[in-house]
Amino acid sequence: MKVNLISDTITLPSPGMLDAMYAAKVGDDVFKEDPSVNALEEKVAKLFGKENALFFPSGTMANQTAIKLHTQPGEQLICDHYSHIFNYEGGGISFNSGVSCNLIEGDRGRINAEQVASKINPPDFYHSPLSTLVCLENTTNKGGGAYYEVSEIEAIRSVCNKHNLGLHLDGARLWNAMIATGQKPEIFGSLFDTISICFSKGLGAPVGSALLGSNEDIEKAIRIRKIFGGGMRQAGFLAEAASYAIDNHWEHLSEDHRKASELKDCLETLNYIQRVEPVDTNIVIFKLIDSIEENDFIKKLDALGIRFISMGQGKLRMVTHRDYSQLQHEYVLDIIKALKF
Repeated sequence: MKVNLISDTITLPSPGMLDAMYAAKVGDDVFKEDPSVNALEEKVAKLFGKENALFFPSGTMANQTAIKLHTQPGEQLICDHYSHIFNYEGGGISFNSGVSCNLIEGDRGRINAEQVASKINPPDFYHSPLSTLVCLENTTNKGGGAYYEVSEIEAIRSVCNKHNLGLHLDGARLWNAMIATGQKPEIFGSLFDTISICFSKGLGAPVGSALLGSNEDIEKAIRIRKIFGGGMRQAGFLAEAASYAIDNHWEHLSEDHRKASELKDCLETLNYIQRVEPVDTNIVIFKLIDSIEENDFIKKLDALGIRFISMGQGKLRMVTHRDYSQLQHEYVLDIIKALKF
């Protein structure tokens, strides 16, 4: 049996999604004449209570556009040291926007209002970069799928308002957070200036993200997207997949969460596991005991058909997703319980 737990990005379109893509009405989105893209942008903007939205080929491109929207070269943003925008977007913050990062060592990728306030540079002290933006990630990738409580975001929003800072949300796995907590999309729309959301992770669409914001922000974002690589033409085939995923795949994320929790419970019983980090959604991060070589362990599981990755610093990661079946799940549980070291 082959099982891929490298990421929730490896999913393939479901039969219903393929039918929706095939039936999509398309046009030239560069001229804003693709009806499926227009409908998706209107749909997600309304869902989150934002004025407008813009479709992107990737979450990285959406995040980088948001950063450029909120900042000027030489300024500084505040984020957690685990943030995707800092670790996994190719240094785009400095390359695309000429902005530096003031990093916080938070809790599993989450930062709090007190920490944010402590990192804001005095605006009249011209020797330090001007603080202009705070970026949060929900759920946290490197933090193992941890999510924010709304009360903490509200406190951070208050700090941003007090110091005239923008607030952006990297919501690549925000869908998971909302399923895990029952939080509603509109609360995030009311708290953040801009939000990036991804359709190709837990929701299972093949490609695509969106940036949500005000009409003014999205008008500027169209120009920035052009600078970063332009628009897509008949992108409606992809937009229809994303729209189908919202309507039909979103609720199924609870199954991914259940399987991740069961993986955690199993790993915690094994004598070759040193530590398993808390599991809140669909990401399981664990560490082996010191006597076991990480690469040997990965190769051993790979030979048995189970793929996953190392995140460095001794952290191993498994990510559950909609194409990880119950039969595969039971196979993985049986295999890891039977391993001997």
